[in-house]
Amino acid sequence: MNSAQVKSQGPGRPKDMEKRAAILAAAKALFIRNAFAGTSMDAIAADAGVSKLTVYSHFGDKDNLFREVIRSRIQDLLPEETYFFDPAADVRDTLLRVALTHAHLDCNAETVGTFRAILSDCRQGNPRYGKLIWEEGAARTHGLMERLLQQAVDAGQLDIDDVARASGQFLSLIKGNLMMRQMFGCTECPESYAEEIESTARAGVEMFLRAYQSR
Repeated sequence: MNSAQVKSQGPGRPKDMEKRAAILAAAKALFIRNAFAGTSMDAIAADAGVSKLTVYSHFGDKDNLFREVIRSRIQDLLPEETYFFDPAADVRDTLLRVALTHAHLDCNAETVGTFRAILSDCRQGNPRYGKLIWEEGAARTHGLMERLLQQAVDAGQLDIDDVARASGQFLSLIKGNLMMRQMFGCTECPESYAEEIESTARAGVEMFLRAYQSR
């Protein structure tokens, strides 16, 4: 091996982002299909077209890989910019933007498939994986929503005494029972279900504003 090859493989060499992306994509698909317990690092490596050593090199262990899968999916679909508050904009428009994005994500078949996989692992005695998705998903989302609502309160657009509770109310109102219907496979017509997601989100925003919009 020549000196140039040694140097390129030494400490500080940037990770191969294409391999990292391939590993994450393979892990996402396998975790949804087989749940956490039924997914091996060997299977992830094979689906990604890399060695198992490469998987460990990028992510350390399966717990860390799972956390990165959850974080990556949520940040891809619900980036922090989703919760941007513009004090010059109508708060209704801001909440509607968040509501439609969030409702479509939570009621998405792939998202629900992830939740099913987590519930399967929790049933088998692995609640720490449920805790991972809670921390990276629901807890992060609630924190961002609380920040947005507090900014709206500070700007005089909303009148809320308990912002943390209002955040939970908002996220429940905008999806109703639609996520549970997807969870149990009760979405016979995809077109009408998609329309219902949007109408429920819009109605949830209007109900929230009737309760909390500054008079």
